[in-house]
Amino acid sequence: MRTAVVTVASRAREEHLQRQRRVLAEVADDIVRVETWLDETPPIEAPDADTLTLHVPPGPRGLRVGEGRNRAADAAIEAGAELLVFLDVDCLPGADLLPAYRAAAARHGDAVLSGPVTYLSSVQRPETASDLPFLTRPHRARPALAAGATRRATPEEFDLFWSLSFAVTAATWGRIGGFHPGYEGYGAEDTDLAWTARAKGVEMYWVGGADAYHQWHPVSSPPWQHLDDILRNGAAFHARWGVWPMGGWLEAFAAAGAIERRDDAWVRTG
Repeated sequence: MRTAVVTVASRAREEHLQRQRRVLAEVADDIVRVETWLDETPPIEAPDADTLTLHVPPGPRGLRVGEGRNRAADAAIEAGAELLVFLDVDCLPGADLLPAYRAAAARHGDAVLSGPVTYLSSVQRPETASDLPFLTRPHRARPALAAGATRRATPEEFDLFWSLSFAVTAATWGRIGGFHPGYEGYGAEDTDLAWTARAKGVEMYWVGGADAYHQWHPVSSPPWQHLDDILRNGAAFHARWGVWPMGGWLEAFAAAGAIERRDDAWVRTG
């Protein structure tokens, strides 16, 4: 099954991307590699002749992550990919990530496939694929199955989908229709994709052994730097689905006095 590995990137994550490239070169065989740059200006040069490099500049309200992934998927399919593996720029692929996704796709080719993600600490800076197995500690909020095992997600578990690491066949990607283009900046496009898949009858499977490793970077909780994006994209999600996503963050912002609920909307207080 010809496989593509798709990553959207920006200069802010260039160090993480370089490490991902090095590890991917160790663990990947004959893949279609697509990188989409989301900055205003395109990258100076492609990493190598075999990488397809696209440029999707920001919209008026921020980076267009979903659109960048959509265009990368289109390019990968045009290049002959039958399986699309979406890997966040912060994530390093474990040695078994691609084999596990391929095996799962052979069994569940009509589903979205989601592998476990380990969040690395600030002092964990793996440089090779051989470093990764010793660091495996999947995020506890999502199922982590034994290697080789798969489990169908319940309807409620679609809310746990994230685009840090997932795979889908080209045919199923076409059935879902990709990420909705109405989201710019931070938040909600992941949940929207999962809800779109569920609404169209596409199942999701948790995939054991498809381990990815999220490289450390500074974060804030709740993410104050993304407050306006969360309000705007949350409102777009509400308009499509009738509910607000990212409820934990919205409640945290409200508890701090930054936003309040007015009828069906969350708005800034000042």
